Amino acid sequence: MAAPLSVQVEFGGGAELLFDGVKKHQVTLPGQEEPWDIRNLLVWIKKNLLKERPELFIRGDSVRPGILVLINDADWELLGELDYQLQDQDSILFISTLHGG
Repeated sequence: MAAPLSVQVEFGGGAELLFDGVKKHQVTLPGQEEPWDIRNLLVWIKKNLLKERPELFIRGDSVRPGILVLINDADWELLGELDYQLQDQDSILFISTLHGG
C-alpha cells in the first residue's frame, strides 16, 4: 500500500480562478493501494479542489489542451505525463496558456 504523500499543487495563468482564486495548495494525498500518479491526482483535484467549470481544466482523464503542467519545475512531457508517479514533497504547477482577447 502506498503511504500518504504531501505535495504542493499550484495554479497560475488564470487557472487559479477555477479554484476560488487560491494559487497554492499544500495537500496530503491519502494512502491507497496503488502509487499516486498524475492521473490519480487529477481525479483527486477535481473532487477536492476544483470549484467551478471543470471543462476548463479537465478533458477526459487529462488536463485540457492549453494547460502547461510542470512537475518540480520540469515539463511533464519529459517525465511521463499522466503516468508520472508522485513522490513526497513534489511540486505540481498547472499554468493556463489560454487567455481572452
